[in-house]
Amino acid sequence: MIIGLTGSIASGKSTVSNMLKELGYPIVDADLVARVVVEKGTKTLETIREAFGEEVISEDGTLNREELGNIIFSSPQKRKQLNDIMHPAIREEMLRQKHFLLEKGYDTIVMDIPLLFESKLQSYVDKILVVTVTEETQLNRLMARNNYSLEEATARIQSQLPLSIKEQGADAVIYNNGTLEYTKEQLQKILSLWKKE
Repeated sequence: MIIGLTGSIASGKSTVSNMLKELGYPIVDADLVARVVVEKGTKTLETIREAFGEEVISEDGTLNREELGNIIFSSPQKRKQLNDIMHPAIREEMLRQKHFLLEKGYDTIVMDIPLLFESKLQSYVDKILVVTVTEETQLNRLMARNNYSLEEATARIQSQLPLSIKEQGADAVIYNNGTLEYTKEQLQKILSLWKKE
């Protein structure tokens, strides 16, 4: 079974991902993959340099994420341009990792994909698990975690699909507004149900 784990910024998806890791499930992490495909010397990084200019490359030749973030968050066209470069490279590497784990004999693999719905990757997984919170909790957590102003936090949240839409596309939903114990309890219930199917 391939589980697609998703949520939105500051919904607690990483917390659930760590719980799954502790339970012994192998994780293919799209965020880590996104870092791997733009490492120094990669074809993807070169394409980004050509598209966005030298200012997105640090002195040491690595990607200047902050500079690139500033460019894409204020421009939907630039964000699309970056996604068009990144997504094929990320997909290819994620599938490579998934096949590697299947060959190693794992029968359940978790694909941790923040933009699973936005990138239309539902076909990559058998089950979709969405981690969700109330809008208020999401906003407060993001402001506290990243030191964002209300405007910055709202802009980041609005650049993703609303959690309510993700919930509709889920096979199961974890409500992450309460304690870690409650989140873990929900996760274990869902996993045991799915294993029985």
